[in-house]
Amino acid sequence: MNKRKKYRLVALDLDGTLTQHRSPLEPHCRQILESLQQKFKLVMVCAGGCERVRRQLGGLEIDILGYYGIQASVAADGFQIKPAGFVRPPDKDGILNCVAGLRKRFGFLDYAGESAEFHDSGVVTFPLLGQRAALDQKLIFDPDRAVRRKIYADVVAAFPDYNVFIGGSSSFDLVPKPYDKYHALEGYLSRVEVSPDEVIYFGDDFGFGGNDSPIGSSDLDCVVVDDYRSFPTLAHDRLLS
Repeated sequence: MNKRKKYRLVALDLDGTLTQHRSPLEPHCRQILESLQQKFKLVMVCAGGCERVRRQLGGLEIDILGYYGIQASVAADGFQIKPAGFVRPPDKDGILNCVAGLRKRFGFLDYAGESAEFHDSGVVTFPLLGQRAALDQKLIFDPDRAVRRKIYADVVAAFPDYNVFIGGSSSFDLVPKPYDKYHALEGYLSRVEVSPDEVIYFGDDFGFGGNDSPIGSSDLDCVVVDDYRSFPTLAHDRLLS
Protein backbone atom coordinates (compact mmCIF):
# COMPACT_ATOMS: atom_id res chain seq x y z
CA MET A 1 0.00 0.00 0.00
CA ASN A 2 1.42 3.39 -1.02
CA LYS A 3 1.94 5.97 1.68
CA ARG A 4 0.04 9.21 1.28
CA LYS A 5 2.39 12.06 0.41
CA LYS A 6 2.97 14.47 3.28
CA TYR A 7 2.01 17.96 2.15
CA ARG A 8 2.54 21.03 4.30
CA LEU A 9 0.98 23.67 2.05
CA VAL A 10 -2.12 23.78 -0.13
CA ALA A 11 -2.09 26.44 -2.85
CA LEU A 12 -5.34 27.42 -4.53
CA ASP A 13 -6.73 29.30 -7.48
CA LEU A 14 -10.06 31.08 -6.83
CA ASP A 15 -12.39 31.75 -9.79
CA GLY A 16 -13.47 28.49 -11.38
CA THR A 17 -11.72 26.46 -8.68
CA LEU A 18 -13.43 27.57 -5.45
CA THR A 19 -16.09 29.94 -6.82
CA GLN A 20 -17.96 30.98 -9.91
CA HIS A 21 -16.28 33.90 -11.66
CA ARG A 22 -16.09 36.94 -9.32
CA SER A 23 -18.63 35.36 -6.98
CA PRO A 24 -18.59 34.82 -3.20
CA LEU A 25 -17.32 31.60 -1.68
CA GLU A 26 -20.23 29.21 -1.14
CA PRO A 27 -20.73 27.51 2.27
CA HIS A 28 -19.67 24.00 1.19
CA CYS A 29 -16.36 25.31 -0.17
CA ARG A 30 -15.78 27.45 2.91
CA GLN A 31 -16.32 24.43 5.15
CA ILE A 32 -13.72 22.32 3.38
CA LEU A 33 -11.20 25.19 3.45
CA GLU A 34 -11.72 25.52 7.19
CA SER A 35 -11.12 21.78 7.53
CA LEU A 36 -7.94 22.01 5.44
CA GLN A 37 -6.69 24.85 7.62
CA GLN A 38 -6.63 22.47 10.59
CA LYS A 39 -3.92 20.39 8.87
CA PHE A 40 -2.21 22.56 6.25
CA LYS A 41 -1.04 26.07 5.55
CA LEU A 42 -3.15 27.60 2.75
CA VAL A 43 -2.35 30.29 0.20
CA MET A 44 -4.41 31.75 -2.62
CA VAL A 45 -2.54 32.29 -5.91
CA CYS A 46 -4.78 34.53 -7.97
CA ALA A 47 -5.10 36.67 -11.07
CA GLY A 48 -7.28 39.20 -9.26
CA GLY A 49 -6.24 41.75 -6.67
CA CYS A 50 -5.89 40.86 -2.98
CA GLU A 51 -8.80 43.07 -1.90
CA ARG A 52 -11.28 41.46 -4.31
CA VAL A 53 -10.08 37.96 -3.45
CA ARG A 54 -10.50 38.60 0.26
CA ARG A 55 -14.04 39.89 -0.32
CA GLN A 56 -14.93 36.76 -2.28
CA LEU A 57 -13.51 34.61 0.51
CA GLY A 58 -15.74 36.38 3.02
CA GLY A 59 -12.85 37.34 5.26
CA LEU A 60 -11.48 33.79 5.60
CA GLU A 61 -7.94 34.16 6.94
CA ILE A 62 -5.77 32.85 4.12
CA ASP A 63 -2.60 34.39 2.70
CA ILE A 64 -3.21 35.85 -0.77
CA LEU A 65 -0.87 36.36 -3.70
CA GLY A 66 -2.77 38.78 -5.93
CA TYR A 67 -2.25 39.94 -9.50
CA TYR A 68 0.02 36.96 -10.27
CA GLY A 69 2.21 37.74 -7.26
CA ILE A 70 2.65 41.46 -7.87
CA GLN A 71 0.66 41.95 -4.65
CA ALA A 72 0.76 39.97 -1.42
CA SER A 73 -1.59 40.03 1.57
CA VAL A 74 -0.53 37.97 4.59
CA ALA A 75 -2.84 37.06 7.46
CA ALA A 76 -0.12 37.46 10.08
CA ASP A 77 0.44 41.07 8.93
CA GLY A 78 -3.22 42.02 9.22
CA PHE A 79 -3.76 41.59 5.48
CA GLN A 80 -1.91 44.75 4.53
CA ILE A 81 -1.55 44.72 0.75
CA LYS A 82 2.11 44.95 -0.14
CA PRO A 83 3.76 45.24 -3.56
CA ALA A 84 6.13 42.40 -4.35
CA GLY A 85 8.50 44.63 -6.31
CA PHE A 86 8.75 47.42 -8.81
CA VAL A 87 6.66 47.15 -11.96
CA ARG A 88 7.27 49.66 -14.73
CA PRO A 89 4.19 51.81 -15.51
CA PRO A 90 2.49 50.63 -18.70
CA ASP A 91 2.66 52.49 -22.00
CA LYS A 92 -1.08 53.17 -22.02
CA ASP A 93 -1.22 54.77 -25.46
CA GLY A 94 0.81 51.97 -26.99
CA ILE A 95 -1.33 49.29 -25.36
CA LEU A 96 -4.58 50.96 -26.39
CA ASN A 97 -3.34 51.20 -29.98
CA CYS A 98 -2.45 47.49 -29.97
CA VAL A 99 -5.82 46.59 -28.46
CA ALA A 100 -7.63 48.70 -31.07
CA GLY A 101 -5.71 46.92 -33.83
CA LEU A 102 -6.58 43.50 -32.43
CA ARG A 103 -10.25 44.45 -32.07
CA LYS A 104 -10.39 45.62 -35.68
CA ARG A 105 -8.51 42.58 -36.96
CA PHE A 106 -10.70 40.01 -35.18
CA GLY A 107 -14.03 41.85 -35.10
CA PHE A 108 -14.40 42.65 -31.40
CA LEU A 109 -15.62 46.19 -32.05
CA ASP A 110 -18.84 46.01 -30.02
CA TYR A 111 -17.89 46.33 -26.36
CA ALA A 112 -19.20 48.00 -23.18
CA GLY A 113 -17.08 50.48 -21.24
CA GLU A 114 -13.33 50.80 -21.62
CA SER A 115 -11.45 48.87 -24.29
CA ALA A 116 -8.69 47.99 -21.79
CA GLU A 117 -8.46 48.13 -17.99
CA PHE A 118 -5.26 49.36 -16.34
CA HIS A 119 -4.78 48.14 -12.78
CA ASP A 120 -2.62 49.93 -10.23
CA SER A 121 -0.55 46.76 -9.92
CA GLY A 122 0.67 47.06 -13.52
CA VAL A 123 -1.52 44.24 -14.85
CA VAL A 124 -3.66 45.15 -17.86
CA THR A 125 -6.95 43.47 -18.75
CA PHE A 126 -7.97 43.21 -22.40
CA PRO A 127 -11.74 42.50 -22.09
CA LEU A 128 -13.13 41.33 -25.41
CA LEU A 129 -16.67 42.34 -24.37
CA GLY A 130 -15.51 45.50 -22.63
CA GLN A 131 -14.91 46.44 -19.02
CA ARG A 132 -18.61 47.00 -18.24
CA ALA A 133 -20.20 44.04 -19.98
CA ALA A 134 -22.81 42.23 -17.90
CA LEU A 135 -21.59 39.17 -15.98
CA ASP A 136 -24.19 36.88 -17.55
CA GLN A 137 -22.96 37.88 -21.02
CA LYS A 138 -19.36 37.19 -20.00
CA LEU A 139 -20.19 33.74 -18.64
CA ILE A 140 -21.80 32.51 -21.86
CA PHE A 141 -19.33 34.19 -24.23
CA ASP A 142 -16.43 31.71 -24.22
CA PRO A 143 -16.97 28.98 -21.59
CA ASP A 144 -14.52 26.53 -23.22
CA ARG A 145 -12.01 29.33 -24.04
CA ALA A 146 -12.03 28.31 -27.71
CA VAL A 147 -12.62 31.88 -28.95
CA ARG A 148 -9.65 33.24 -27.04
CA ARG A 149 -7.36 30.32 -27.80
CA LYS A 150 -7.93 30.92 -31.50
CA ILE A 151 -6.34 34.39 -31.27
CA TYR A 152 -4.05 33.77 -28.29
CA ALA A 153 -0.82 33.62 -30.31
CA ASP A 154 -1.65 36.95 -31.97
CA VAL A 155 -2.26 38.63 -28.59
CA VAL A 156 1.03 37.22 -27.26
CA ALA A 157 2.89 38.57 -30.30
CA ALA A 158 1.34 42.03 -29.81
CA PHE A 159 2.63 42.35 -26.23
CA PRO A 160 6.21 41.03 -26.01
CA ASP A 161 6.89 42.67 -22.62
CA TYR A 162 4.02 40.82 -20.98
CA ASN A 163 3.08 37.28 -20.04
CA VAL A 164 -0.35 36.86 -21.62
CA PHE A 165 -3.01 34.61 -20.11
CA ILE A 166 -6.59 33.76 -20.97
CA GLY A 167 -8.18 35.40 -17.95
CA GLY A 168 -11.60 35.45 -16.32
CA SER A 169 -14.51 34.50 -18.54
CA SER A 170 -13.98 36.74 -21.59
CA SER A 171 -10.65 38.54 -21.37
CA PHE A 172 -6.87 38.36 -21.61
CA ASP A 173 -4.57 39.30 -18.75
CA LEU A 174 -1.35 41.12 -19.68
CA VAL A 175 1.08 40.56 -16.82
CA PRO A 176 4.46 42.34 -16.71
CA LYS A 177 7.29 39.85 -17.09
CA PRO A 178 8.54 37.88 -15.16
CA TYR A 179 5.35 37.63 -13.08
CA ASP A 180 3.08 34.60 -13.37
CA LYS A 181 1.50 32.23 -10.86
CA TYR A 182 4.51 29.93 -10.66
CA HIS A 183 6.87 32.86 -10.14
CA ALA A 184 4.54 34.09 -7.36
CA LEU A 185 4.30 30.72 -5.63
CA GLU A 186 8.03 30.03 -5.92
CA GLY A 187 8.83 33.28 -4.12
CA TYR A 188 6.22 32.60 -1.45
CA LEU A 189 7.58 29.12 -0.74
CA SER A 190 11.01 30.60 -0.22
CA ARG A 191 9.61 33.12 2.27
CA VAL A 192 7.67 30.56 4.32
CA GLU A 193 10.43 27.94 4.02
CA VAL A 194 8.32 25.20 2.44
CA SER A 195 9.85 22.83 -0.12
CA PRO A 196 8.13 22.46 -3.52
CA ASP A 197 7.66 18.73 -2.92
CA GLU A 198 5.53 19.59 0.13
CA VAL A 199 3.02 21.58 -1.94
CA ILE A 200 -0.16 20.66 -3.79
CA TYR A 201 -1.98 23.12 -6.07
CA PHE A 202 -5.66 23.14 -7.07
CA GLY A 203 -6.62 25.04 -10.24
CA ASP A 204 -9.00 24.94 -13.18
CA ASP A 205 -7.08 26.41 -16.12
CA PHE A 206 -3.96 24.40 -16.92
CA GLY A 207 -4.61 24.33 -20.68
CA PHE A 208 -3.10 26.32 -23.54
CA GLY A 209 -2.88 29.96 -22.49
CA GLY A 210 -4.39 29.24 -19.09
CA ASN A 211 -3.17 31.21 -16.11
CA ASP A 212 -2.54 28.00 -14.13
CA SER A 213 -0.35 26.58 -16.91
CA PRO A 214 3.02 27.84 -15.54
CA ILE A 215 2.33 25.85 -12.36
CA GLY A 216 1.02 22.90 -14.35
CA SER A 217 4.23 22.71 -16.36
CA SER A 218 6.37 22.77 -13.20
CA ASP A 219 7.22 19.83 -10.93
CA LEU A 220 4.57 20.79 -8.36
CA ASP A 221 1.75 18.34 -7.68
CA CYS A 222 -1.48 19.68 -9.22
CA VAL A 223 -5.16 18.78 -9.14
CA VAL A 224 -7.48 19.87 -11.97
CA VAL A 225 -10.84 21.20 -10.80
CA ASP A 226 -13.26 21.01 -13.73
CA ASP A 227 -16.18 22.44 -11.73
CA TYR A 228 -15.77 24.50 -8.56
CA ARG A 229 -18.69 22.62 -7.00
CA SER A 230 -16.57 19.46 -7.09
CA PHE A 231 -13.69 21.03 -5.13
CA PRO A 232 -14.84 19.86 -1.67
CA THR A 233 -14.93 16.23 -2.80
CA LEU A 234 -11.60 16.45 -4.62
CA ALA A 235 -9.89 18.12 -1.67
CA HIS A 236 -11.36 15.71 0.85
CA ASP A 237 -10.41 12.62 -1.15
CA ARG A 238 -6.89 13.87 -1.85
CA LEU A 239 -6.02 15.36 1.53
CA LEU A 240 -8.43 14.42 4.31
CA SER A 241 -9.67 10.88 3.69
